[in-house]
Amino acid sequence: MTSPWPCCAMRLCLRAALLGAMFCWGIASVMAQESVGTGNEPHKPISSATEELSLAPAKVDVKPVAQDEEIRKRLQTVLDATDWFTDPQVRVQEGVVFLSGQVESDELRTWAGDLSRNTQDVVAVANRIEVPQPSAWDFRQTSSGISALWRDFIRAMPFFLFGLLILVLSVVTALLATRGVRALLRQRVRTKLLQTVIARAAGGFVVLCGVYLILRVSGLTQLALTLVGGTGLIGLVLGIAFRDITENFLSSIFLSIQRPFETGDLVEIAGVTGYVQQLNMRTTILMTLDGNLAQIPNATVYKSILSNFTTNANRREDFVVGIGYDDAINEAQEIARKVLADHPAVLNDPEPSVLADSLGSATVNLRVYFWLNGREHSWLKVRSSVIRLVKLAFQNHGIEMPDEAREVVFPQGVPVSMLAEKPAANAQSAVPAKPFPAASRHQDLEVVSTKAEAGLYSESSVIEEQAREARPLKEGENLLPAASATAAFEEHTKETRP
Repeated sequence: MTSPWPCCAMRLCLRAALLGAMFCWGIASVMAQESVGTGNEPHKPISSATEELSLAPAKVDVKPVAQDEEIRKRLQTVLDATDWFTDPQVRVQEGVVFLSGQVESDELRTWAGDLSRNTQDVVAVANRIEVPQPSAWDFRQTSSGISALWRDFIRAMPFFLFGLLILVLSVVTALLATRGVRALLRQRVRTKLLQTVIARAAGGFVVLCGVYLILRVSGLTQLALTLVGGTGLIGLVLGIAFRDITENFLSSIFLSIQRPFETGDLVEIAGVTGYVQQLNMRTTILMTLDGNLAQIPNATVYKSILSNFTTNANRREDFVVGIGYDDAINEAQEIARKVLADHPAVLNDPEPSVLADSLGSATVNLRVYFWLNGREHSWLKVRSSVIRLVKLAFQNHGIEMPDEAREVVFPQGVPVSMLAEKPAANAQSAVPAKPFPAASRHQDLEVVSTKAEAGLYSESSVIEEQAREARPLKEGENLLPAASATAAFEEHTKETRP
């Protein structure tokens, strides 16, 4: 059977330890209050006690090894050695450390409290070190900030000089790369715009690599990655924001690559007919037949139906002429064909043709087809000359060309009365008029161009003269090379023009 004495002794020991701890805590509290009420330190409100007095450690030695004076001397020596504190004072009583003085920052004040708390046999710490608030006219903080900025600038100077050197080398390398790529593409790519775009893209890539290297060396790796990754996003945003400008720019690239026309070609784009003067980054400029400069967006040029009348020198024209029902169709066709065959501006190959087109209310309509050289002659003038000569030939051969608007219908019929015979003299005048002599007809056929038609030469030379008198265009912006055929044709027109 076990004795109850060990249990009783254990209980008595626990109670004695608890009473001793409570006794020590009471003594420490009384001494702290006495030091607050009678000491030299200024009295603090109760609300700030929790800020000055740290919590007691989990373990308190009843018989401390280090004496209060030893703790004070040790802490005083450390605080004086740092030279961070103004008039630091350390007082230790029953293991409680009281700190006083001034310091510049809260971090140093907290550091002093942690130092005292970690000292051997320190029960608690009352941190009364003050952090004085600077005056409104105290410029020490401003000067210290300026000094810090200056120190940062001096430290960053090597990186700045290195970055400037890398940037200069990148720009020089980009210029050399641009010229090299342009020289390399000069013999392989005929389009000036495409050469410029590829060369500048290569130069921009070199500069972008230099900027990336500068950011990486400066420690801005994330910014460098953002710059490289955001380049495509920025391009996408700009493409959406400037959609029309981007569309015209891309269309100019495609047009300069495909080259559906050259400078000086006669084209028809979106219902506008004129001679091509320039293809720039945004628009295509035409000199219309009226002598006006028309600017058409390149996107419209690329998407519209484009007719180039200069690509093929030969051009076919046609017109309709009506003859009477009493006239023979084959005879009228032969007369018109002979006029076309004798005309100097009408080509014999391809062969011209005169076809019966339709039967009208008062006429049989013939459609006359013929070909001409559009580079040498004006299709408007040649067409006018052919119509005039065909009409004259029909009149000379007695071919009627009635007007449908003059046809009169008599539903009740027309009364007819017989007249007395006219004298013989009048009978001669009643004989139908004979056609003009052959010599007269031949003479009229030789006059293929009248003063009113102003010659049959092409209007391209006239348009070129009007273009020279117009506002001068920037030659550097033209993406099309001057066509050699245009210069040769101008010389030809100057020789043949009366």
